[in-house]
Amino acid sequence: MIVVTGGAGFIGSNVVAALEARGETGIVVCDTLGEGNKWRNVAKRELAGIVAPDSLFGFLEERRGAVDAVFHMGAVSSTTATDADLVVANNFGFSLGLWEWCARAGARLIYASSAATYGDGAAGFDDDGSVDGLRGLRPLNLYGWSKHLFDRRVARLSAEGGPAPPQWVGLKFFNVFGPNEYHKGPMRSVAHQIYERVAAGDPVRLFRSHRPDYEDGGQKRDFIPVDDCVEVMMWFHDRPDVSGLFNLGTGTARSFSDLAQAVCAAMDAEPRIEFVDTPARLRDRYQYFTEARMEKLRAAGCGRRFRPLEDAVASYVRDYLVESDPYR
Repeated sequence: MIVVTGGAGFIGSNVVAALEARGETGIVVCDTLGEGNKWRNVAKRELAGIVAPDSLFGFLEERRGAVDAVFHMGAVSSTTATDADLVVANNFGFSLGLWEWCARAGARLIYASSAATYGDGAAGFDDDGSVDGLRGLRPLNLYGWSKHLFDRRVARLSAEGGPAPPQWVGLKFFNVFGPNEYHKGPMRSVAHQIYERVAAGDPVRLFRSHRPDYEDGGQKRDFIPVDDCVEVMMWFHDRPDVSGLFNLGTGTARSFSDLAQAVCAAMDAEPRIEFVDTPARLRDRYQYFTEARMEKLRAAGCGRRFRPLEDAVASYVRDYLVESDPYR
């Protein structure tokens, strides 16, 4: 049995699809579905169960010995969240509870961290998972700090030889885009938001730069398609002897203007871009540059070659977004 928390969410539902494609039949989704269309992310999947987060630990305990692995993708993922108690309870406390249960039960744990842990990037993007390596990072928002808090706890437990799952992998996801992100509202990828504006006949809106070293639209991110992320997770799942904290990006930063051009090209549309001020409340917490260092993942033996931005965006647009059923 494999449990995927956040399994009806964006990355989680793509993990579920990949596991099913590999022939797994004991897939359990832990998530809340609500009243919207989030359920459609898993509507095509054969599932062994759907469990609410507040029932998960009882569910797991009743099936101790039957659960081989937990893919922990669930979190309060909004980078603008302000309820610190809620975010910490979900992103730190719940994650720590899963770590402890997996350690007791001998189940493997693959969990989502985030590039938001790197803050403004002044300390670099080196995925050193040691106590000292993590100490100098300064996340800019509550979400990033909550993820960093858990990474640091894992580092401390590992350094002190504390109880640990037989395999554990933390993945610092960079800017992921792809199918099944539609329920995320303002937290959808910029690629999807650009697509919607172009499809509606509106100009693309990008943030104006408020730094002299970046032109408008020249802010850069390490954009990575969700398919590539999932393939790396499956690689780890096939190698239970590999543990650690790893970056998961492409290793190549591209500008928001590049992204807009790629979406327009995939839609055969002439690019029309207008720039708007970055909201004042976000300016001191805005990342101007992210780029994953990928040496650690390569050294672990993962040779996955990531698709160029233009190819990945074209696939997303043409295979999903323009279709009447855009769900995987």
